Amino acid sequence: MYSIGIDIGGTQLRCAVFAQDHSIVDRIQMPNDRSLSAEANTDRLIDFIKSRDYPYAGIGIGCPGPLDFTAGCLLNPPNLYGWNDFNIVKYFEKKSGLRTILNNDANAAGLAEALLGAGKGKQSVFYITVSTGIGGAYVYKGELVNGAHSVAAEAYDLMVCEDGYCHNGANPGSLNEMCGGHALARQAEAAFGYPVDVKDLYDRLYLAEHNSKAEQIVERCIDNLARGIGNIACIVDPDIFIFGGSIALRSPGFLEKVEERARRYMIRPEYLCMERAKLGDDAGLIGASLLVPPV
Repeated sequence: MYSIGIDIGGTQLRCAVFAQDHSIVDRIQMPNDRSLSAEANTDRLIDFIKSRDYPYAGIGIGCPGPLDFTAGCLLNPPNLYGWNDFNIVKYFEKKSGLRTILNNDANAAGLAEALLGAGKGKQSVFYITVSTGIGGAYVYKGELVNGAHSVAAEAYDLMVCEDGYCHNGANPGSLNEMCGGHALARQAEAAFGYPVDVKDLYDRLYLAEHNSKAEQIVERCIDNLARGIGNIACIVDPDIFIFGGSIALRSPGFLEKVEERARRYMIRPEYLCMERAKLGDDAGLIGASLLVPPV
């Protein structure tokens, strides 16, 4: 039997068909067309699925939150315009005739990394993505820990300092508001008086030129992320932290600095293990397909 993984994004919709060995045998990618309704956008994915003659076990969907996994419904995802209160599971099941499972995109990527990527063979895995925003996932004994209300491991909302800024309902002083790409860009513009690209902030102003304003912003980001790791560790004590996302993976020396700082906030610093994600851009697709129970 083949499983289907779907990755819903604000700009792109991706769908892939997976064999039992987790290899991709077919795939499609298309823009998320804001001129279309949520139903019309997903119809294009369903058309692709129905046009292929594979014996399907089901569909797994990774999607930005907030979501209600139990109801199979999107609530009010800020990056998906016009998708509010869309019951994507019922829609897919009605139109495709296939069992469909929903989870958030960070959880899907974390599941893939835990089972097939950097966390393979580990019992307790915490995944953090550091990109435009912060996402998290916790996998224990091969299963996602979703929580009673679909918000377990939502590291983006973990408060790490007293900063008062917040947007889109996140807690002030949270990881998302202090360490995500949008947060670093906001802090940089406030410091320099003009827009500053996050990569430029880190690579040129921080690493090359040792600009004092850039150093303050990046060092604060490193410290806040390290505090978050310490907070998570004292609650779930994972075997390994896996990091994905453009900031974590493409900023030279960044994770090494975070790891060194995080040891200050650990109960047992000698056991801190941090690794980079291994599955690349397909982690979300792979993880979505892993949501489908084997037949």
